[in-house]
Amino acid sequence: MAEIIAMPKLGFDMAEGTLVRWVVGEGEPIDKGQVLAEIETDKATVEVESSAAGIVYQHLVKAGDVVPVGTPIAVIAAPGEKVEDIPAIAGGEEPRPTVVQTDQAAEQQASASQTVAISEDDGRTKASPLARRMAKEYGINLKQVQGSGPGGRVVKRDIEKALKSTPVAATPELETPAVPVAVPIPAVVPVPTGEDQHVAVDKLRAIIGRRMVESKTQIPHFYLTSEVDMAAVMELRKQFNSQLPEEQKLSVNDFIIKSVALALRQFPNLNASLQGNEIIRHAHRNIGVAVALESGLMTIVCKDADYKSLGLISQEVKDMVARARAGKVRPEDIEGSTFSISNLGMFDVEHFVAIINPPEAAILAVGSVKEVPVVENGVIKAGLRMRITLSADHRITDGAEAARFMQALKNYLEKPALILL
Repeated sequence: MAEIIAMPKLGFDMAEGTLVRWVVGEGEPIDKGQVLAEIETDKATVEVESSAAGIVYQHLVKAGDVVPVGTPIAVIAAPGEKVEDIPAIAGGEEPRPTVVQTDQAAEQQASASQTVAISEDDGRTKASPLARRMAKEYGINLKQVQGSGPGGRVVKRDIEKALKSTPVAATPELETPAVPVAVPIPAVVPVPTGEDQHVAVDKLRAIIGRRMVESKTQIPHFYLTSEVDMAAVMELRKQFNSQLPEEQKLSVNDFIIKSVALALRQFPNLNASLQGNEIIRHAHRNIGVAVALESGLMTIVCKDADYKSLGLISQEVKDMVARARAGKVRPEDIEGSTFSISNLGMFDVEHFVAIINPPEAAILAVGSVKEVPVVENGVIKAGLRMRITLSADHRITDGAEAARFMQALKNYLEKPALILL
């Protein structure tokens, strides 16, 4: 029996998605769970897996179409199955989905194309973001690479092929001159000529901007900052990592995710969202973690983090981050967050405030762990401190409740043995 594949709903606020490209063509075999197509939502480019095995009988939408959620996009049939055997499209003209072709959709498609491939009109070679990043890393000229992707786009395998055929030049050893040499200083420094660069805003960054403007203008934010003694966490992490292989080592963020999830059990209003005149207190503590990509930020979601071990949290987050940066994110990776964490500690940022990710009630901004002078019992000594700042929605919670949440979170981080119970 043939099966209709519909545009999936990836999040409660998703109304439509853009079909970026078909991975499996018409007439080609496909297995259940195999990637059928790539779609772009207002959060990320996501792979759509087939829910049935068989032959891709027909694509019902074209690449670039903006399609409402629930609209049929493809038909999967059994080998040899005839069209009249498919009730959904039997007895007449094959139905086509209602494709949204508004001016705004056209702008979104044009913007999305910047994420997937750069057109030849601006003098740059069409290439996927991953291929472009690899070319930059290995010093490969994209214009000299023959693309094998759709429309001649350069993809990962083309870069790998170019690497095999391109000899790597040896780096000469630097010799230290015995006598310092005077460097002539020109009277006039030549200034290179050039023009301002106009870069189109890609779809992901445009949507992030729109959502953040809505958040800052419609949600009454308030902020609380606290300083946490991280000596115990750093010592416990050191002990764990000394016994773990490199790929399983724990990060500071793993401890923060677990501690936040446990603290949220005590303060359901921080793990909530506002819908009309109702506050929805979510039954699960699903922690969103902001990930930096070339085109902007993406939030991956560690679900039910309060019930998971540090090792499981660490592995899940590593896997999701890797898929996000490779452009292979799954729908379940990015949907369902109830509270978010934005950590800039790895960039040596001490303190910042984050913007709430609607419809969540709060977000935690995390700075770096610093060795600083602290006073204990009248004695100055070195200590490890980390600053955390909570941004909260004043329609759902208040300062006193948010302050108690910060105290509970600080207690878990300063006594990390509690998170192992």
